[in-house]
This record gives sequence, C-alpha cells and structure tokens, in this order.
Amino acid sequence: MIPKDHPRYRSLKVREHLARCAAEGILSLEGLTAHGRGEAFDYLIGEKTMESALRAERAAAALLLCAERPVISVNGNTAALAAGSIALLQQASNAAVEVNLFHRTEERIRKITTLLERHGVTVLEGIPERLLPLSHARALCLPGGIGSADVVLVPLEDGDRCQALVDAGKTVITIDLNPLSRTAMTATLTIVDEVTRAIPQVTRFCRALTREEVQLCATGYENRELLRSAIREIQLRLDHALD
Repeated sequence: MIPKDHPRYRSLKVREHLARCAAEGILSLEGLTAHGRGEAFDYLIGEKTMESALRAERAAAALLLCAERPVISVNGNTAALAAGSIALLQQASNAAVEVNLFHRTEERIRKITTLLERHGVTVLEGIPERLLPLSHARALCLPGGIGSADVVLVPLEDGDRCQALVDAGKTVITIDLNPLSRTAMTATLTIVDEVTRAIPQVTRFCRALTREEVQLCATGYENRELLRSAIREIQLRLDHALD
C-alpha cells in the first residue's frame, strides 16, 4: 500500500500500474526501463509542462486538424499510461489509432487493443505489411493506417522508425522527454513533455483553436528552435535548483 501523503505518491502509483500491466503482458519488461529513463528527464523539467512544450502541443493539434489522414500510433507504454486520453484525442482530432510494437506478438496486440477499446478508442484492424525499411517488427504497418497516413503522432517513439517515417514523406509528431534523443531531433515536431500531460493538452488545443489559428500554428513553428528552448528551460531550472 502506498500512503496518499507520500511525496512521490503519483509516481509510485504509476510505477505500480505499469508493473501490473507488464505482468499482464500489455507492455514489455523493456518498457519499464524506458519509463524509468523518461521519468528521470521529467525530474529535469520539474514534472510540469514547459512553455516550449505548450507551443509544440498547440502546433501538434494544428497539424492533426490540417491532416487528411492523421494516425495515432500506440505502443504498450502509451496504452497503459494514457488509454483514456487517447480516446479523447481521437474524438477531438478525428485521427485513426493503430497499435504498433517493437516487441510484437499477436497476443500483445490483442491485449493492447482490448485495453484501448475498453476506454473508448476505435482501433484500426487488418493485416499489417512490412511497409518501412526496418529489420524489426515496427516495420509492420497497416496499409490503411500508418501506411497511408500523412501525419503520424508517435508518443514514446523509437528513433529509427521515426526516421523511416520522415523519409517516407510523413509529418511525424513525437512526445519525448529527452530533447536530445534521436527521435526528438528526427521528428517533424517534438513535444518535450510527459505523455499523460501532453496528450490532454493537444486535445485541448484541438478543441480550442479557430480555423485561422490552425493554419497559422501548423506552419508557424521550427522544431530545432523548440528543442533549443526546451534545453534552455532545463538549464535555467538546473541553475536555480539549489537557490
């Protein structure tokens, strides 16, 4: 039992939840390591949404709303952490949702799909094809999903697939707490924020932006500058951490 007055209550509850999801086969054991790495970077940004992330989240909403075929790519960690938030974002953006895994088994696909559907997500189904030039299972995509998407939101992404998607001519939005990762620097647009904060913010902007604002925000950003701003915000926080 984790006492509710514990200063790390939410963090410990999330870890407990993810461990349970790993035991159930929803996320891989390697996914637990990835979460811990992300949590370390969340410490650096103060476990809150930075101003640069808000700007990126606004731009992400605009890109999804401008897209002809937007797709949200979901892995085990994202499903375990944010299934309900994905459902709300799907409603607000009209994006399709496809399950795409590095450690892929049909059993995991089924379990993650069931979890998402239980929270109200409509999940694309079909026979995946090897549509990306990768040697692992993330190359497997649905032709009517990621395969034909023009904009793909890929929370907690692998850098090599992010590069492959960009090389395929797709606009790639990623959520990554590490502004120096391969994914962050390869994506078209990077949100340096924790996924359970970022997805609701993108949803909020999807609902709030006017048509004119959508057009402006979809083109009025530069990803390298957003990443530089995120790093400056982290540096500023570290400079004053012990003041």
